[in-house]
Amino acid sequence: MQAARKWQLAVLALCVSAALPAFAKMQQRPLEWQHEGTTFSGVLVYDDEGDARRPGVVMVPNWRGVNASAVAKAEQIAGDDYVVLVADVYGKNVRPKDNAEAAAASKPLRDDRAVLRARANAALEALKSQAGRAPLDVANIAAVGFCFGGTTVLEMARAGMPLAGVVSLHGGLSTSAPAAAGSGKVPILVLNGAADQGVTGDDIAAFGKEMDGAGADWQFVNFSGAVHCFAESDANSPPGCLYDPRAAKRAWKMMDNFLEERLGD
Repeated sequence: MQAARKWQLAVLALCVSAALPAFAKMQQRPLEWQHEGTTFSGVLVYDDEGDARRPGVVMVPNWRGVNASAVAKAEQIAGDDYVVLVADVYGKNVRPKDNAEAAAASKPLRDDRAVLRARANAALEALKSQAGRAPLDVANIAAVGFCFGGTTVLEMARAGMPLAGVVSLHGGLSTSAPAAAGSGKVPILVLNGAADQGVTGDDIAAFGKEMDGAGADWQFVNFSGAVHCFAESDANSPPGCLYDPRAAKRAWKMMDNFLEERLGD
């Protein structure tokens, strides 16, 4: 009797286990690619629930590059909706440990937008290469960037890369290579801190004029009182780089809505 009872309990446990839903797990997979003789190393992030293809997002982090904070943001963007690549535009062996190193790493790219665009495009191609290895719809990809990353994704849009849209969060607006007249093919959402000392009124006016001249589909949102870095929850370098919960909540919601519209999720 006791043996039979144990057998019945074992069968019941097996049935209950089979009936329970499988919980998805967020994958973080290192991804390397080559460009112009340099090895780049990013992180592919996606929810492993099911194998249905979903849109992709190239996420360019702030000037500190690929690190745990950037991967955490990628997870937040990915959810169960997107396959996200945390893009490396510095190179595998360049991982800034502080803002001074980040400034030094980013300066050559800020000074040479052609190189920045080429490296961003290489990251886009690296994401596309994961078709069949990740549940990715390669025909449906957007780009998102924070701070220096925001500057980068605007350059991707200016270059007319095949993207469904780009979102810049507290990114720089000025460029040495403005979009050509009539070239605005990529929809753009810019989320800016109204009190960001790095973005002037002249920058904003010039950006609007540039985008109108390019015939772009663009939106620009200013968040009152918000400074640089306002959308990053771990930003705590006052007064110039500081998280703003109110502005961040609204900005992330606007980004979510934009990506949903552009990627058809």
